[in-house]
Amino acid sequence: MTRNMAKIQDMLKEEGIEAEIVSFSVDPKVDTPEKLKKFASAQGADFNNWTFVTGYTQDKIESFAKESFHTIADKPEGADQVAHGSQFFLVNQEGKVVKYYRGASEVPFEQIVEDVKIVAN
Repeated sequence: MTRNMAKIQDMLKEEGIEAEIVSFSVDPKVDTPEKLKKFASAQGADFNNWTFVTGYTQDKIESFAKESFHTIADKPEGADQVAHGSQFFLVNQEGKVVKYYRGASEVPFEQIVEDVKIVAN
């Protein structure tokens, strides 16, 4: 997903579209800021307009994912993997989710760029 978002970031840049990108860790105990920065850099992320967020509790991200994005972020007790959604969400200036897209496979790159252009203007 991060590599796909990096491609979208490049496409937005090519179109001259200014947009902020935010990625939330679904495993904040494991994903330290240093680990996220190393991972994101390896995937081609540009930190000028892309923020990687971590540092909250597991309960907090699970409830945030459910309440804000109506998606799952679940790490069962004793598990080492997090079950989570694989969507990208387009959020407007008021913080409202206006659309979501497949983020892992068959990503509609061009449609996302067009929709971001509309929301940005």
